[in-house]
Amino acid sequence: MKVKKVLLVALGCVGLVLGAIGAVVPLLPAFPFLMLAAFCFAKSSERLHTWFTNTKLYKKNLESYVSGQGMDWATKIRVMATVTVLMSIGFVMMHAVRVGQIVLACVWVFHILYFCFGVKTRRVPVEA
Repeated sequence: MKVKKVLLVALGCVGLVLGAIGAVVPLLPAFPFLMLAAFCFAKSSERLHTWFTNTKLYKKNLESYVSGQGMDWATKIRVMATVTVLMSIGFVMMHAVRVGQIVLACVWVFHILYFCFGVKTRRVPVEA
């Protein structure tokens, strides 16, 4: 059981680092890596999970989604644009593998539909 906890903490730390980089670098999506970190910390260490859920990175990127409020349109568009760019690169590189292109295109369509219709859209209050 201890090995599992150590692996989850290590994977959570990798997710946290990649998510923090993704919050700054436009081509690396922060959301999935921060979700990975939240999951791993929740399963491995209550102390790490509490610390992570109190960070600014978590509050800005995940808190509204995890609490069931959904995402604002700006966040949805940022995630969809990043995934579209990355999947486009893979699509172009698979020019000789038609089945791979079809699978990638199907995954991309599902991704877009999920973020548009499956993830709740929350309204951001307008600041005066």
